[in-house]
Amino acid sequence: MKYQRPEGKSGGHGVGWTEVERYSFKVPQGWDEVPVSIADLGGTEIDMRYYSPEQGKLLVVVAPVARFKDIPFNTSVTIKDLGSPEVLISGFAPELYGEPLGEEDILDVQEVTKDGQPYYIYELSRHRLVSAAATGNRLYIMSVNAKSIQWRKHSADLLNIRNSFTVPLKEL
Repeated sequence: MKYQRPEGKSGGHGVGWTEVERYSFKVPQGWDEVPVSIADLGGTEIDMRYYSPEQGKLLVVVAPVARFKDIPFNTSVTIKDLGSPEVLISGFAPELYGEPLGEEDILDVQEVTKDGQPYYIYELSRHRLVSAAATGNRLYIMSVNAKSIQWRKHSADLLNIRNSFTVPLKEL
């Protein structure tokens, strides 16, 4: 099944921001969207969550690019404009996982391009997968987590979810 962010979906992403791009990803049957609360660890930057008791959980964070660079409003950036893959994941690890990452936690990093949009793709320790892209004045991060038994049984599905994450490149 394919999830695509509904057009016009509200969220706590700041007054005066442009519309959030309609990111999408594929998720297997058995995953359910769960409510997001501003009391969540990532606060108002968490845009959505999905959960499967069999396979794991995922969330999407939509954050201002201003966390990394002083970029004028209505400037379209890509993830490469925000810094290296290591800088980016280190900056978001506390919100995503409740703790900072050490160098040993980053198992694999790839830079890929899909439809002209650059992405940073990560495999982190403890069965955590991340895909990140930036466009407009926002950064989009998908994180997929699994417990060890879920990873052993469903790693292929979890990798497919992460790899299917797309964010349209915004043209200004």
